[in-house]
Amino acid sequence: MYFDRFDILSAYWLFGSLYHAGQSSKEYAYMGRAELAGFSPSGNFGWRSLTENGRDIYTNLVLSAGFSSEESYE
Repeated sequence: MYFDRFDILSAYWLFGSLYHAGQSSKEYAYMGRAELAGFSPSGNFGWRSLTENGRDIYTNLVLSAGFSSEESYE
């Protein structure tokens, strides 16, 4: 993994959109923060839209949240 703003924002946004537990959850807040930072995904944004680095970031988010890597793909 390496630092790339787009990869980070896209991975956090996708994680938040798939794993949030309602509007008051921290995962939902990830989506809002990414959008405030200028990330605006298309309507069909998903796993396939992530770069390889973005997929690594996303997978680490999923695993650190206690989910299995098999659950991390759309």
